[in-house]
Amino acid sequence: MPINRRNFLMGAGALGLSGLTAGSVEAAGPRPKDASAYFGPMIEDNGIVFPSTNFTKINVRWRRQFVPYTSREPQGTVVVDASNHFLYVIFENQTALRYGVGVGRDGFRWYGRARIDRKQLWPRWTPPPAMRARNPDLPEFMKGGKDNPLGPRAMYLFRNGTDTGYRIHGTTEPWSIGTNASSGCIRMFNEDAIDLYQRCPIGTRVLVLKALGAPVINEAADVDSQ
Repeated sequence: MPINRRNFLMGAGALGLSGLTAGSVEAAGPRPKDASAYFGPMIEDNGIVFPSTNFTKINVRWRRQFVPYTSREPQGTVVVDASNHFLYVIFENQTALRYGVGVGRDGFRWYGRARIDRKQLWPRWTPPPAMRARNPDLPEFMKGGKDNPLGPRAMYLFRNGTDTGYRIHGTTEPWSIGTNASSGCIRMFNEDAIDLYQRCPIGTRVLVLKALGAPVINEAADVDSQ
């Protein structure tokens, strides 16, 4: 039975849903001692220079790859398996392009259907007030750039024309891929976010599979957005 707006917002982590993003920059754990090893040479994208991902540091499990995948979803659909930290783009002949992702931590997972109805290169970021209350050092606003936690691309998830507050986006924390790292958004390696952005036109269907303890996304959530 669908849950009501109040229960949905509480279960999905409403404190992170009142702004541009659903709190995806709140890390799941401490920064690793070898964090700098996760970054490679500087590269340029749309006039912005940023560090590449050092994929030699990344478990092959989380690297982008074509895999056999059986699904009833039509070709081009994005399927997120939050339990296993994978995002799939459905291809023909029971195959898919698979990406490793970071997903919502305990209390912030969700599932259901949505659609990519907005896309942004080098998106800006405005932390919601509740997130800033939890993390007073966060800025009030951050323009797009190499230090922006949304990374080089953001794909905004809508349900029945309403912004859910959740996004698929890049990250400044590549070590968080493969973990429960966010307040509901789907994180990707920056290179993967750029790749997925090119593959997903406006209107792309998104299905987030049910995960243990996750509430269904509700079209009546009516969260704020910018």
